[in-house]
Order: sequence, then structure tokens, then C-alpha cells
Amino acid sequence: MNISLRTYRPEDFDVLYRIDQACYEPEIAYSKRELKNYLRFPGADCVVEENAEITGFCMTANQAARGYIITIDVLAEFRRHGVGSMLLAEVKRRLSAQGVKEIGLETATDNDSAIAFWQKHGYRTRGVWKHYYPGPRDAFAMTKTLAQSAAASKARP
Repeated sequence: MNISLRTYRPEDFDVLYRIDQACYEPEIAYSKRELKNYLRFPGADCVVEENAEITGFCMTANQAARGYIITIDVLAEFRRHGVGSMLLAEVKRRLSAQGVKEIGLETATDNDSAIAFWQKHGYRTRGVWKHYYPGPRDAFAMTKTLAQSAAASKARP
């Protein structure tokens, strides 16, 4: 599968909303209003995977040295083809370029495939948020520290 990444455009919104609805249970999926609000956050960014159609996206936000993965959504038929990993690599690159030193996220404690994905990419559990999701379902708070580039290290006094 050829993976092509680009920055979100406003005309992508309805497709991203449909993808989010397809990827998550109704009580967890974002409403249109929530999704729009996340895209408007200060420091928000969204990377889209698109070939003939949009197959996934990753939305992030950052403030100073801390980045946050709001969501990563890949349509089921395109999972396990490297789309999520490529999206994640691109948002990590972008966040790092903006001076982010640590990225955080939450994932459901009962979502074994998501936990394995995050761990494979170097994210570690830092705690548990009780009743984070409806149901009530708990979430792992996970983080990854980004290595400083050699150029950034040399620039420091």
C-alpha cells in the first residue's frame, strides 16, 4: 500500500467525522462540535493519509514543550498496513520541530490492540484515569519522551 500524508484541509472535515464515527463506539466517538473544537485548539495540527480517498488521520495539539495526541483514526480495512505508524511518525516529527519534548495520550485499558500499538512506538503507561470513558471505562495515561536532535543540543549554551 502506498501511503501519502498531507495536512488537513477544512473540506476534509465531513470525511474525518465519518472515519471517527466508524472507528469508535457511539459513546466514545467525537461529535461534530467536539471534532471542530479540537481542530481549533491553539497548537492543533491534523495529518491525513490519502490516496484515492482518506483512510485515516491523526490530530494533535501542543503547548510549549508538551504535545498531545487527541486521536488517531484509521479505517479498519487499512489497519495493519503501516498507515497508523506513518501518521504517528509524521506527527512526532512535526511536534518535535515545534520544540515538544514529551507527547501524551490516553487509551482505553481494555483496548489491547491500541495498547500494543502505543507500546510498540515507545509510549509508556504513567497512570490510570478512572472512569475516563463512558461505561465507565478506565484509560491508561501514556507518554513518550522525544529525543533531542543533535542540532538542538548544540544550539544550547
